[in-house]
Amino acid sequence: MREVREETSRFVQALAAQGVGKGTRVGLVSPNCPEVLHVGHACQILAAVQVPMHPLGGLADHLHVVRDAGVELLVFDAGRFEDRARDIARAVPGLRLLAIGRSTLAEDIGRLTARFAPQPLVAPVVAPGDVMRLGYSGGTTGRPKALASIQRVGIAVLQVMMSEWEWPEPPRVLSCAPLSHAGSAMILPTLLKGGELLVLPGFEPVAVMRAIQDYRINCMMLVPTMIYALLDHPRFGEFDLSSLETVFYGASAISPARLREAIARIGPVFMQFYGQSEAPMALTMLRKRDHDAADLQRLASCGRPTPWAHIQLQDGAGRPVPDGEPGEICVRGPLVMDGYRGEPELTAEALRGGWLHTGDVAVRDAQGFLRIVDRTRDMIVSGGFNIYPREIEDVIGEHPAVAQVAVIGVPHAKWGEAVTACVVPKPGMAVDAAALIAAVVARKGSYQAPKAVEFLDRIPQTAVGKPDKQALRARYAGTSPA
Repeated sequence: MREVREETSRFVQALAAQGVGKGTRVGLVSPNCPEVLHVGHACQILAAVQVPMHPLGGLADHLHVVRDAGVELLVFDAGRFEDRARDIARAVPGLRLLAIGRSTLAEDIGRLTARFAPQPLVAPVVAPGDVMRLGYSGGTTGRPKALASIQRVGIAVLQVMMSEWEWPEPPRVLSCAPLSHAGSAMILPTLLKGGELLVLPGFEPVAVMRAIQDYRINCMMLVPTMIYALLDHPRFGEFDLSSLETVFYGASAISPARLREAIARIGPVFMQFYGQSEAPMALTMLRKRDHDAADLQRLASCGRPTPWAHIQLQDGAGRPVPDGEPGEICVRGPLVMDGYRGEPELTAEALRGGWLHTGDVAVRDAQGFLRIVDRTRDMIVSGGFNIYPREIEDVIGEHPAVAQVAVIGVPHAKWGEAVTACVVPKPGMAVDAAALIAAVVARKGSYQAPKAVEFLDRIPQTAVGKPDKQALRARYAGTSPA
């Protein structure tokens, strides 16, 4: 904690010397490294606005973010992003640059901070609605949208994570998710709980498993695709992962069958969180004790609402639906955004009726557990029937040879859309398409059965590790089954 405090102080002074103050937009493009954390903490102390740019983003998206956010200072990793910083600076006159590492373009922030001695940190004076961060969507539905994270929401998320999440005491946390996105949420709770943090440049299965073993890591955050990659790695059995006490997971739906496998092979250490950028991280939780490995329906749940979220499942007319019926998850409370920056029409649509409309469709059971059946935009309409891909994915995912599955609708002249399953087999295992189709027919009926099964080496992913169904739909748009 002392080391982080002292480094934060040096970074505060260094950024202030570059003219950073309250409201200054500070862009950041870098892989995971300690400097990313220090810049983020310094921006908070200075009441500046951090604008993270995903390290896997393209030049067009990065330029859009810099221009749209009004970035004044861009901090970049010299080893990986010097050329990108040069291209951005050429296109945005007046943009100031600061490098992480030696650079021909800008001063090294490490050398700059070394000139300053640690000073006491002074908390800034901020209002609940002040912007602390401008985050941008991955752009899979068009140009990236700006979402302003405000102080009120940041405090509410921290309160939920500190009081409701199941942390080891003290936590020894491994961070391998992008710090430009959800990975950074682990930092402050870890420090406040007196824990330790090990940051890896990114996710690589062997490096992650070796770090867990060597540093006796007891806590980490993963997305489902990372869990699958660990389970399917041929060297999984070589490493001792017994130190793990809590694995937080979320960001996209997980296969119940694969979650059951993870519990069997890693242990009863999993805790799910559900949220979205518009209401981050902490809308619902599926606690460790609620992970009943004998009940796949329960493992398909995203849990029950946290005390900070008022959640209602609504139909298309904004009316609450009864238990057992699908409805859109709608949210009120301190976790909800104020709106999309510069997008009044999108904001009005998302917050209509005084509720945040998440776009996620769920069913609530008698015990209050929510089970997300799909995104409203991913719903398939085939032959006049509404079909939720998540339910088909859960059935196909139970096959012992299936590693991953994504179900999409492909345009079809007769049916409107044809259900198509994109399947990644487990290494060295074969899967029979007819058997998968038959399993869906038996459980969900013939109208929900895939008209086609496509076998892939991998499911494309968005920049934050979610299955990219838009890319899949584009790939198969002209290949409708008969």
